[in-house]
Amino acid sequence: MAGALTGLLVLSLEQAVAAPYCSCRLADAGARVIKVERPEGDFAREYDSAVEGMSSYFVWLNRSKESLVADIKGAKDVPLLEAILERADIFIQNLAPGAATRSGMDSEVLRARFPRMITVDISGYGESGAYRDMKAYDLLVQAESGLAMISGHPAGPGRVGVSICDIACGAIAYSAVLQALLERARTGSGKSIKLDLFSCIADWMNVPLMQFEQMGRAPTRTGLSHPTICPYGAFELEDGTLISIAIQNEREWALFCTHFLQEPELCTRRGYETNIVRTANRAMVDMHVARVFSKLGRTQALARLDSAGTAFGFVNDIAALARHPALRRVTVDTPSGPVSMAAPPDAWVGTGRVPALGEHTAAISTEFLSRGRGAVGR
Repeated sequence: MAGALTGLLVLSLEQAVAAPYCSCRLADAGARVIKVERPEGDFAREYDSAVEGMSSYFVWLNRSKESLVADIKGAKDVPLLEAILERADIFIQNLAPGAATRSGMDSEVLRARFPRMITVDISGYGESGAYRDMKAYDLLVQAESGLAMISGHPAGPGRVGVSICDIACGAIAYSAVLQALLERARTGSGKSIKLDLFSCIADWMNVPLMQFEQMGRAPTRTGLSHPTICPYGAFELEDGTLISIAIQNEREWALFCTHFLQEPELCTRRGYETNIVRTANRAMVDMHVARVFSKLGRTQALARLDSAGTAFGFVNDIAALARHPALRRVTVDTPSGPVSMAAPPDAWVGTGRVPALGEHTAAISTEFLSRGRGAVGR
C-alpha cells in the first residue's frame, strides 16, 4: 500500500535526534529516505546498547531508511552525492554549525540550482546572532531556554526526561515540510526551511514567558503539581500509590468537593472558592485534599473519583507503561532481529527495517552513478 509521500526522495545529512525524527516521519509516510553517515556512523548508534546491542535512540528514529556511508568532505563521494541531489525532492541537514556549507551542501546554493527542492536546515540557535556558532544538544537548550528552571522538584531544576527540544524541532520540521510540499504542488517552487531547537522550545515556553513579563514573576517548580491550577497534581493513597487529579474549572471543583471530598460546602469556603484563590492558598488546599486521599484504598478512591467525574491518572513507572492497556505497539525489523516499540500516534504505511551502517552504499552507488537520472523524485 503506497503512502502519501511515495515517490519522493529525501537526502538527509543527519545525526542524533532532531533531523532523524523529521526524516523518520517522512519515511513512515512513504518517502524514500537516504541517510548519509560518516564511516563511523551516526553517533546516536553508540548512545546505548539496550536493544539487542543496538542503540535505542537509533532503532527508534531510523526505521525505513537507507544507510549510505559517504565522506561529505572528500572529493571521492561528491559525484554520488551530486547525482542524488539532482533527483532529490527534500534535503535535510543538522550538522555542526557551518559544516554543510563547508562541504558544498549549502542550502541556499542548492535552492538556486534546484528550484523545486525543499531544504531543511536545523541548528541549535539559528543562523544569526551571538549564539549562531554554538553547538547545541537537548539538555543545553533545556537549560538555556529556561525549561529546566521550571521543571523538576521545588528543591532544584530538572531535565525533562526525554529529549524534548530535539523532538519538538523534528516534529515541527516534519510539519513544515508537509506545508512546503502542498505549496510546491500549487506553485511549482520549493522552499527553504530553517529551524532551530531554541526557537522551537521557546515557542512552547510562551505561557511562563508571558506570565513573567506581565505579572513580574515566573512559575515556580511544582514537581507533580500545576503552577497555575489547584488542585491539580499527585496525591498518595493509603497504600502509598500516587494518583494524579486534574480540576479544570469551578464546576469540576464543586463536583469534586461534593462526591469525592464529601464536603459540598467546601467550594464556597474562604480560601477555596476560585482557582486563583486556591492557587494562592495551594499548601492549605493540597493538604486538605491529601488528607482525604491518604485514608482511601485504591478501590474507594476510584469509586469516588468516578462519581465526581474527576479526571485522574496513576503516576506510572516505565514498567507500568510497558503493560499499559492504551499502549499500541509495532514490530520493527533490525539487523539484530525484530524489535517491539510504541507505535507512532497517527496513521502510517508500515514499519521498514532499521539499516545497518552502510547497508545500502553499494546499491545506491550503482543506481545513481550508473543509471543517472531516473523516474524517482522531482
